[in-house]
Amino acid sequence: MSAGSILVIDDDVKLCELLHEYLARFDFKVDTANDPKAGLARIQKNQPDLVVLDVMLPQMDGFEVLKEIRKSHKLPVIMLTARGEVSDKVVGLELGADDYLAKPFEPRELVARMQTVLRRTRQKADKGMIRFGEMALDLDSHSVTVQGKELKLTTTEFEILSLFVASPGKVLTRDDLMEQVRGIDWDAFNRSIDVAVSRLRAKLGDDSKDPRYIKTIWRKGYMFVAKPG
Repeated sequence: MSAGSILVIDDDVKLCELLHEYLARFDFKVDTANDPKAGLARIQKNQPDLVVLDVMLPQMDGFEVLKEIRKSHKLPVIMLTARGEVSDKVVGLELGADDYLAKPFEPRELVARMQTVLRRTRQKADKGMIRFGEMALDLDSHSVTVQGKELKLTTTEFEILSLFVASPGKVLTRDDLMEQVRGIDWDAFNRSIDVAVSRLRAKLGDDSKDPRYIKTIWRKGYMFVAKPG
């Protein structure tokens, strides 16, 4: 049985060939694309389970490719960055990346991160729809709607929201969130949790000064303040 279908988008032909061979050892079904347009076309055609996306690409960079992916797909994306800069990681997180790996990297580490992200994506919570005012959370389909409009949340954003929903009225510290939402290299930059929560708030249409859903608890963390029903 396949461990999952993977699309690698990277203009390094040799790296793509090596990853194709290496990932196959772990029962992944691997496809590769050496330019952004071909990669986007294959996503539309083949609907992979996960995309490994290089930041430095010809024609359009990985951030632009990620924007295009997020317009119509929730599938998890792991970004490869040659520079490993904090700014790259923050931008990628804000655009909806699920994890990062700096080049050069050990292929086994990539496999471990892929397995973690895919496991999080596939995990099923308790069945049923949970409602908090105008927001509805479907734990079966991993979808969220506000006023009937479906939100395009990343895997990480959905995981964070699920943690809040599971503990309404309870303060969740940044350490709590980092411990339970795995896959992101949180320690690489201190504000990563804050960036993820800020992005989630924006998609929910929430106001940090007058929150309907997520309230900041000064120097402690965050609290989900919406009432069920």
